[in-house]
Formats: sequence, structure tokens, C-alpha cells
Amino acid sequence: MAQGTADIETLIELLSKLPGLGPRSARRAVLHLVKKRKTHLSPLAEAMTTVAQTARECLNCGNIGTADICPICEDTRRENGELCVVEDVADLWAMERAAVFRGRYHVLGGTLSALDAVGPDELRIPKLIDRISSEHISEVILALSATIDGQTTAHYIADQLGDVKVTSLAQGVPVGGELDYLDDGTITAALKARRTM
Repeated sequence: MAQGTADIETLIELLSKLPGLGPRSARRAVLHLVKKRKTHLSPLAEAMTTVAQTARECLNCGNIGTADICPICEDTRRENGELCVVEDVADLWAMERAAVFRGRYHVLGGTLSALDAVGPDELRIPKLIDRISSEHISEVILALSATIDGQTTAHYIADQLGDVKVTSLAQGVPVGGELDYLDDGTITAALKARRTM
């Protein structure tokens, strides 16, 4: 590129590091943003600055929001004894998008992985166990990916929870599938057909 475009190149490089964007897609996105500076680029920059300053992890469940406790945890109508355990915030958002689950969530922050040296203490599993008794949870729904690590994590959690009813998502979730990539109908069917572990 010509001289004087270092800032634009930096923006392209930063965008290319986002999931789903490579260098070519990032370049097209930056060109579009620059052409639509007033309607797209400036509002995007302001929103990103605001989110960078205000976004935080919910101290209770691990969701992302702008307060210490997220709106889902604050909602007393969700105190129905059901707790849905997910790997990541993207999975929680996918479940909320489907609008079929009306309980609360717990974000683990990943899955157990011997290869990556991720054990229970690196995840939010101890916090999960604490929540079971303090929030009077009657059912834990394990909505984890149908991967080896996801299923290993599900079995580990089920073993740790003792007398609490533990179910998992059933039909509709393909082996190797991740919740964030599933359509709302598939998530709905899987939640309704959950089974005891």
C-alpha cells in the first residue's frame, strides 16, 4: 500500500484476527466502513469504545454484560430450580435466542482437556457446585458440545453433583456440533428431548 495508510493497514490487520474474517474479508470490511464513515465507522468506533469500558463478566453465572450481575441472574422469574450449564457465553446467547429455556445459566469458560492442561479448577466447576446448594437447584441441564471434551466434561460434572437431577441435550445436536452454530428449532428440539445422565 501507499505511504500514509498505516492506520488503515493496522485496522485491517486487527479485524483479520477476528473469527470468520481473514485478511481479504477484513480489507473489504474496512473499505466499506471508510466509505460509510458517518453512518457505519463512527458509530462502530463509539460502540466499541463504550463496550471496552463497560463490558464485564457476571460474578454469578459468567455471562457478559455491563453490570456485576447480569439481567438473567437478576430476574426473579427465572428462579425455577433449573440451571443450564454451557461452555461459553456464545452458547448461552444461542440458548436465549431460541427463547425456550426460562431458568438460569452457568458458563464454564471451556471444557476439560488433558491435552491443554485444563482441569476443573481452570473452569467454573467449583462455582457451579457452590451454586447448586445456595440457589436450591433441582435440575442441572448440561448443554455442552457433542465433542469428546464436551462429553468428558458433562460426565465429570454429573459425577460431582450427587443427588441433583442431571439431564443433557438430546436429539438434534449433531456429534461434533456447537450450540452457537445451531438454528433455533434444533436447540428447541434438543432442550425438550433432554435425558437423564
